[in-house]
Amino acid sequence: MNHLIAPSILSADFANLERDIKMINSSTADWFHIDVMDGVFVPNITIGFPVIKRIKKIAKKPLDIHLMIVQPERYTDKFKDAGADILSVHYEAGANLHRTIQSIKTAGMKAGVVINPHTPVSVLEDIIAEVDLVCVMSVNPGFGGQKFIENSYAKIINLKALIDSAKSKALIEVDGGVDNTNAKKLLECGANVLVAGNYIFSSKDPVKTITGLKNL
Repeated sequence: MNHLIAPSILSADFANLERDIKMINSSTADWFHIDVMDGVFVPNITIGFPVIKRIKKIAKKPLDIHLMIVQPERYTDKFKDAGADILSVHYEAGANLHRTIQSIKTAGMKAGVVINPHTPVSVLEDIIAEVDLVCVMSVNPGFGGQKFIENSYAKIINLKALIDSAKSKALIEVDGGVDNTNAKKLLECGANVLVAGNYIFSSKDPVKTITGLKNL
C-alpha cells in the first residue's frame, strides 16, 4: 500500500480551525490526527468531544484519534459518537488493553495501540494480531514541536518484524518530530502512516508540504 499522511490538528491555528480543516480536506493528506490529552497521563490538556464533533462536521477524511488519557476505556462509545474512525490508546495507560481494544472494535472503529519512546516493542506480542494500528511515539507525548528520537528507526524495524511474524495486518504509524529530514527513512524502515504537525502547519505552503510527504 501507499503510505498515508495524517496532519496533526494539535499544531493547527485554533482561532482558524475551520480554515485549517478545509485546507487538509483539499490536500493529499489521508487522515486527520487528533490528540486528546487529559493533563494526567501527559502534562497538557487539549480538546474534547465538542471540538471533535465540530471537526467531524467539516472533515472529509477519517478522524484518527490518539488518546493520551488515563482509563481510556471509559470513553469508547463517546468517541465513536463524536466521530472517531480510528481510536488509539496507550499501552501504558490502562490495565486491560485487550478488553479496551475489543470494545473499540465492537463500537465500530478501527483500534490502535500507542507505545511511548521508553516502551519496548516486545510488550505488544500478545496483542499485535488484534490491532489495526500501532503508533510509535518518536517524541515523548504531551507537546508538539519536539525533537525526533533517533532510536525510533530501530523500533519500527523491530515492530515490522513482529507484525510480519504474527501475520498481523496492523499499520505502523509514527508520531513526533516527523519532517523531510526523516520521513523517507521512516518509510524505508516500515512505517505506513506519518503524523506531522508542526512541520506542516508552520510551513509557508502546508498543502505543498503535505504533497511532498505524500510523494516520498
